[in-house]
Amino acid sequence: MLKKYFFYLVRWQLSTPILAIVLMWLSDMSTLWATVIANLIGGLIFFWVDKFIFKKAYTKNPLWEIKDYVKCEDCGDVGRGYRIVEWLNYNRSDDKSPQYRCEQCKDKKMEEVSSKLKKKK
Repeated sequence: MLKKYFFYLVRWQLSTPILAIVLMWLSDMSTLWATVIANLIGGLIFFWVDKFIFKKAYTKNPLWEIKDYVKCEDCGDVGRGYRIVEWLNYNRSDDKSPQYRCEQCKDKKMEEVSSKLKKKK
């Protein structure tokens, strides 16, 4: 987090000369409109820089949700159920109808998801 903060501070300092140049270029305009235009230009440029700085770090290990007394989606057994919520670029945190799997079926599903994610890279 400290590294991201450092990059953000550097990025903030880089925005100053760019905005100053735009404000000098628009010096014959009213101060309000020149500031609005300078900030729009800054937003167009630094949105992408901020997106890069604050990109989500993907974890190599899946985030699991575990529930008791659920029906396995694959074999139909009732008991402890597992589902992968987040893993690399796979994210089902907002899933309206999550699918849980028993201990045996979850391993098969994890292998299936893992092979799909590796193909996307």
